[in-house]
Amino acid sequence: MPYHTADTAWSPRRVLRAHTAHCLEGAVFAAAALRALGFPPLLLDLEAVQDTDHVIAVYRVRGHWGAIAKSNFSGLRYREPVYRTLRELALSYFDDYINLRGDRTLRAYSRPVNLARFDRRGWMTSARDLWFIAEHLLEIPHTPLLAPAQIRNLTRVDRRALQAGLVGHRPH
Repeated sequence: MPYHTADTAWSPRRVLRAHTAHCLEGAVFAAAALRALGFPPLLLDLEAVQDTDHVIAVYRVRGHWGAIAKSNFSGLRYREPVYRTLRELALSYFDDYINLRGDRTLRAYSRPVNLARFDRRGWMTSARDLWFIAEHLLEIPHTPLLAPAQIRNLTRVDRRALQAGLVGHRPH
């Protein structure tokens, strides 16, 4: 399914109809698919500085976390369920979470949000945008991944690593 850069917050139903999605829509779509498979529909928000946040659908298999995600950057997509904690899972995105200047930008992660809390709002089948989900993800607390000293010592990624992350990238 191609990535799109529109300022939308489509439901899974609308994503199916349009055959395209961006990060938030892809994560919500994945959460609906996971629910159909018997998993709770969970989202996790990855928070960045000088970059956009990233939303992933998370799930557990035999006590280990995995993720399904849609991204314009090649390294910010799927993760096998091999991570013991959500912190480990979030940190697995760190090296690939870079902006176009090559800065490492990932800083924090949220607790999982169970989208069942929005069932009465029809999040899976609504014809309207789901901005209430995006707003909720912005309002909840996030746990820092790095100490201030670590942030001060971060280096930029090299040109080849940035180019690798941009494989398949669609400009805004």
